[in-house]
Amino acid sequence: MAAKDGDGWAECARGHRHWGVHGASGLLAVHHDERGTARVLMQERAVWSHHGGTWGLPGGARDSHEDAVAGALREAHEEATVDGAKLDVTGVYLDDHGGWTFETVIAEAAELLDVVPANAESSDLRWLTLDEIPELKLHPGFAETWGEVQLALSPATLVLDMANIVGARAEHGWWKDRAGANAKLLREVAGRSFRHPILARWHPKVVAVVEGAARTATAPDRVTVAQAVHSGDDTIVEVVRQAKPWETVLVITADRGLRERVTGLGAAVSGPRWLLDQL
Repeated sequence: MAAKDGDGWAECARGHRHWGVHGASGLLAVHHDERGTARVLMQERAVWSHHGGTWGLPGGARDSHEDAVAGALREAHEEATVDGAKLDVTGVYLDDHGGWTFETVIAEAAELLDVVPANAESSDLRWLTLDEIPELKLHPGFAETWGEVQLALSPATLVLDMANIVGARAEHGWWKDRAGANAKLLREVAGRSFRHPILARWHPKVVAVVEGAARTATAPDRVTVAQAVHSGDDTIVEVVRQAKPWETVLVITADRGLRERVTGLGAAVSGPRWLLDQL
């Protein structure tokens, strides 16, 4: 296990040669402005490189000790001076060629980060709108998956009706210690990925709405706890209402009245079993 031990050619089940003995990953950094317009950081590959002169994502071979996220952030820093601390990873898209994989790491940037070509692998770097990207000469691997990947770029929030979910879980004695039952669920949710129709790993922002005796439950990393002063349903509706029109919101609840209220605001809904089956 050593730095750059992933460098080298591999052949996939399709009979194609790819760079990256252990597979490869790339960083899809995206920024949404106040109007919801998305801009993606694109890299023009140096003419001497594999598929030189085409546009794609900063990225490259993963080392044996790296996962997709670590590899993509390292490569983006080496090639484009991207500061990974200024990005929030929201998902990973898996392109499996059979025996070789490329993983696209999607990460939201709060601003258009200053970037410059940092080594000889990049000829140019630009933040481009989704309409501008098809006008470029695209890297064939990027072009093959871009139509699907771009459908998963919107910022996403998972809103948890904690009282409803804890009740549906029905663990022995949960009603005697509602705060403890909520805290346990929060710990299990924190930092994990969730199912997504397109992404292999989905990392939405998580907002957990707690009420009554459970309001003492504290928030672990990557989870925001919203304490309902009065009605938990009203608090959930307000969380949904505050989302931007271009953001994706999924509410987890079995409450029929609440489901009608949030779907009326444009949110999607799933029942508690969607979440509990993944824990």
